[in-house]
Amino acid sequence: MTNQKKTLHMNTVYSYAVSYEAATGIRCAVIDSKGNELHHGNIPCELCDKLRETPEFREKCTRNHLYGAYQAERFGGKYVFFCHMGLAHFISPVTEDGVVKGALLAGPIILSNDEELTPEDIIGNNTFGKQLLRYKSNFKQVPMVSTSRTEALSDILYTVALFLSLGTSTKYEADRQFNDMQGKINEYIVSLKKEEKENEIDPYPFEKEKELVTYITMGNITQAKRVLNEIFGHIFFSSGKNFNIIKARVLELVVVLSRAAVEGGGDMKEIFGMNYVFFNDINQLNTVEELTEWLTKIMTRFTDCVFDLTDIKHVDVLYRSLNYINNNYMKKITLEEVASYSYLSPTYFSRIFKEEMKCTFNAYVNKVRIEMSKKLLSDDQLSLAEISELVGYEDQSYFSKVFKKMTGVSPGKYRESKGRVYKTPNER
Repeated sequence: MTNQKKTLHMNTVYSYAVSYEAATGIRCAVIDSKGNELHHGNIPCELCDKLRETPEFREKCTRNHLYGAYQAERFGGKYVFFCHMGLAHFISPVTEDGVVKGALLAGPIILSNDEELTPEDIIGNNTFGKQLLRYKSNFKQVPMVSTSRTEALSDILYTVALFLSLGTSTKYEADRQFNDMQGKINEYIVSLKKEEKENEIDPYPFEKEKELVTYITMGNITQAKRVLNEIFGHIFFSSGKNFNIIKARVLELVVVLSRAAVEGGGDMKEIFGMNYVFFNDINQLNTVEELTEWLTKIMTRFTDCVFDLTDIKHVDVLYRSLNYINNNYMKKITLEEVASYSYLSPTYFSRIFKEEMKCTFNAYVNKVRIEMSKKLLSDDQLSLAEISELVGYEDQSYFSKVFKKMTGVSPGKYRESKGRVYKTPNER
């Protein structure tokens, strides 16, 4: 009896999306590999439907979906991202023989642990600003979900997508790709040995390097991997298996890769920030196998930078960071911590944040803390020292200084006035 190869049927994917909705109460759509919706989901979202009536928002939605699917593929099969509306979605790709055929897309939701969050609060942080006020009533219909429940919902969606996917498992596929890469490097080394007997081998394949640069600037990951394997094989062969020499050549190659990504349209500051991280990582590698895998991942990251979704990426980073700040303002928060949460270098994250929010990272954190302290000041049972600590300030005097700078009065005076609005010194 012959084994008949299973085929992925999208109707089956649609039915599981409906089941996910019924079990969770969260809308679940199905998109194709280009970000287009194949199945809209049975739970209506009037906000999304109204916004998608305009070509501008419809295109942004498609690009947001594509970005989410692309990130999920990179980060282990699941990803939570924010759209231009500041609403969260979670997504998991469905694959056939390791190739993405579509994805399960759940959401939108309002990701927040603050049950008192209002539509005005969401719109206030939105990049589209006041033009969304006419949709205020539609925002109220979007479910609010806590961080912990969102993680659980994302895990369940990932499990469903994994069940629907056909072919090798994620781990098996990763192992297969690594072994395949090692095999191609070894094949190239064998061919070099044969060539050495007939002709003199160049100490470094500059022509291959030029070819690699071309493929990276084009964002062609498949051909870039092929050429990278050949270059690495050449480095290994010509180094006499000296690991320190191999490592030095690889570091030089990383510089070439980063410049190629910049030429391909990647953001220079982001890429050079990644270089700093990569150069620190290489010191932890002790074998040629580890170095090979590390270099392949770096090339993939640099090629990702050429992928033209920069505007969508910035929106996701912005809302991801705002959500993190709003959920952690009561603790000590550093720019480095939030940048790491957003998968960016601190320098690049700081620039994006300032460009999008029109204020520095620290200024925004202070704004969130002071706004929350205003609510707490209405509770006479709390002392100023307690309020200062509850909103993340270790020093009460510093809290008072920041409060007065932002509101025009001290916390004590604000409490006495029962929260009457004061203008800041700059507004008087």
